[in-house]
Amino acid sequence: MIKRIFLSCLICFSLISCAELQSIAENYPQQGFGLSQQQIANGLKQALDKGIDDQVSKLTQTNGFYKNQLVKILLPQELQKVEQGLRDIGLGSLADEGIKALNRAAEDATKEATPIFVNAIKQMTFTDAKNILLGDNTAATTYLEQKTSQELYNKFNPVIKNSFHKVGADQIWSNIITKYNNIPFTQNVNPDLTDYVTKEALDGVYTMIAVEEQEIRTNIASRTTDLLKRVFALQD
Repeated sequence: MIKRIFLSCLICFSLISCAELQSIAENYPQQGFGLSQQQIANGLKQALDKGIDDQVSKLTQTNGFYKNQLVKILLPQELQKVEQGLRDIGLGSLADEGIKALNRAAEDATKEATPIFVNAIKQMTFTDAKNILLGDNTAATTYLEQKTSQELYNKFNPVIKNSFHKVGADQIWSNIITKYNNIPFTQNVNPDLTDYVTKEALDGVYTMIAVEEQEIRTNIASRTTDLLKRVFALQD
């Protein structure tokens, strides 16, 4: 009799699909390890806020891009021949000045990023937070990139263009291109530096947020609030 009951229970359990088991696992319990869904979401928001405060803000400072080897903006491939051509005729300092000007424009434009990031973080749902928590070491950064990249590009592009004028990059590069195009036996160039620097600046911003996220995920000492410690203990 006991054996028959056991077999019946086993058959019933086997009829539950993997999808149903997954649903049960995801919906029960609603609060685990002493943390509510809202606390978990808030913990992930704190992590992103920390990445913005600790890393993105650094990029807005003088040399924030230029002296950071992770994000320093170098010349696009089509302009590397310009750089080499200038250095070959003794104008290496002019090439250096041109590279610095591109980075100055990125530093200036990055100041526009924070409000857009803050808005994206506010819109994070619990489902977003759960996927981030269970994702890889840059899942939060990926979420932010998906939510903000197009808006940031639209914001950065005109700012970069204005920054070129503000930091003198437009005059510097006009001088560089003119001098290069006057070098005998070279092919004239006229690159779209605004688009290039905009994309490079965005890459730099997300790179530094990812640096902070990986630090929080892998280094317990970097979890500077009680909520960060409790939330990320769930993924340790």
